[in-house]
Amino acid sequence: MTSTSGVIRRLVGVYHADGGLRGELAYLVGKVRGTASCALCDVTHHGLGRKREWRDLQPELGVPMELVHLNERSPAVRAASEDRTPCVLAVTDGGLVVLLGPDELAALNGSVARFAEALRAAATLAGLRWDDVG
Repeated sequence: MTSTSGVIRRLVGVYHADGGLRGELAYLVGKVRGTASCALCDVTHHGLGRKREWRDLQPELGVPMELVHLNERSPAVRAASEDRTPCVLAVTDGGLVVLLGPDELAALNGSVARFAEALRAAATLAGLRWDDVG
């Protein structure tokens, strides 16, 4: 019998910003002023909308990916990501695993292609494999 704890069932990306109108506006003002940043936002968004490359990547990941803001995290995601945002977590049968943290995401300089490469490399390094069951 094969263990499923090392299988990625889905991914959760946690932005380093609050959601909702107030949170989005605060982030936008902070971004313009240079007092707020979110490397995951830089990967997924350009201006006020999602990047085409990001939308194109989603089906290629092989698992669903949920994106949440700080104030939208479940208790489990909050515990796994506290003081480590932005980040990307793998949801496995064995629990949540941080694949990419703030430093790794910042090093991508907003590149979707580099994000995909870094994500796959981090999963391999963590001993995780993609859920090919669907």
